[in-house]
Amino acid sequence: MSYKIVVDSCCELPVELRKNIEFESVPLTLIVGDVYEKEDDETFDQKEFLEIVAKSPVCAKSACPSPERYMQAYQTDAENVYVITLSSHLSGSYNSAMLGKNLYHETYGEKNIYVIDSESASCGEAQIALKIMDLEAEGLSFEEIIEKIEVFVKEMNTYFVLDNLDTLRKNGRMSGVKALVASTLSIKPVMGAEDGVIVQRGQSVGIKKALAKMVEFVVKEAVEPEKKRLLITHCNAPERAQSVKEQLETKLPVKEIHIIDTAGLSSLYANDGGIIVTL
Repeated sequence: MSYKIVVDSCCELPVELRKNIEFESVPLTLIVGDVYEKEDDETFDQKEFLEIVAKSPVCAKSACPSPERYMQAYQTDAENVYVITLSSHLSGSYNSAMLGKNLYHETYGEKNIYVIDSESASCGEAQIALKIMDLEAEGLSFEEIIEKIEVFVKEMNTYFVLDNLDTLRKNGRMSGVKALVASTLSIKPVMGAEDGVIVQRGQSVGIKKALAKMVEFVVKEAVEPEKKRLLITHCNAPERAQSVKEQLETKLPVKEIHIIDTAGLSSLYANDGGIIVTL
């Protein structure tokens, strides 16, 4: 059976899959005051964007795609359509995708459309997309894939360390964190996701120690890593990403490792230097 995977633009796919005809990215909009408002698509210039954000006196923000834009993505000859969005606790993208599904059914009738709340972001969405590709390749039915993906989402772990938490905090994305250290201090929190909500897992003095602590969490909580992919996303920090990869690959026998640079939305929220890991 033919299939299509629709993702929102927070999903960071490995480079070799971005032109794959089975994928379509639905862009969110990036907004920085009155000086920048663009769709998060293949024209995104990370260097330019980070410079604008650094100079802006107002906090950058984002706007989710419309239900109509999602509905357009569902108009395909593919028999099965899988839709992967940001955590519904972090964005309205999931709700828009669901409304787009309802609009599609009202306009065109029945179709296999499965909208997935990733309960994550960035490479967490990519993990789900790659898993769907695996399951489709195995020849499983649409219903069987849905069942397995729902389990996969609950078992997937997301971790991240950021140099700067201001964008997340000012945009109200830190509701799951009871106490945060001041951003001016050298203490760096190690963050994670629980049921799609950002939580603080630990903290260390300095970014290197925080990344090392994150590696400890990944290793300790990994279940059957030899069957899984390790995805590492970075925002303009390839050396940090490589260091995390080297630390993890000596301790975990994973199936594959991919290092991916952030696109627009993840660059907005991870900020310059941020690292995200999913397994």
